[in-house]
Amino acid sequence: MPEYREKLRPSPWLFVIIALVIPASLLVFLPISMLAGVLTAAGLYLGSALLVVLASPTVQVSGGTLTAGRATIDTSLLGEAVAFAGADATAERGPRLDARAWLLIRGWVPGVVRIPLEDPTDPAPYWLVSSRQPQKMAAAINRSRRPASSN
Repeated sequence: MPEYREKLRPSPWLFVIIALVIPASLLVFLPISMLAGVLTAAGLYLGSALLVVLASPTVQVSGGTLTAGRATIDTSLLGEAVAFAGADATAERGPRLDARAWLLIRGWVPGVVRIPLEDPTDPAPYWLVSSRQPQKMAAAINRSRRPASSN
């Protein structure tokens, strides 16, 4: 069982923004045919919404491994993960962002976790990963990277 798992699904407001495809397609297709306009608008909206949901990545910490989307790394190669929320998360995604960092960020997810890499062969200094529960995710990563105590 994973120590932490989160699917970075879109926020409800994103579906409202995607709905702007409806009037745009109606403007194009209504002069041709009312049926074509309505069917195209509905198809484009449903297709766009489905694409955003299906393309939502998963972040998981399990068995000493961090998986973020398609990327996977052993937690023994990670430094101390730090959670950011609010203005700090915005700064991490903006002015404080290192151009070499590996990113899995979604604009509709407010928090981020910065995970330093301890692997000297990796050109990225850290991973920056979006999370709705950044404190829980950082704690799971930090617990996972500690070696088990031997008795």
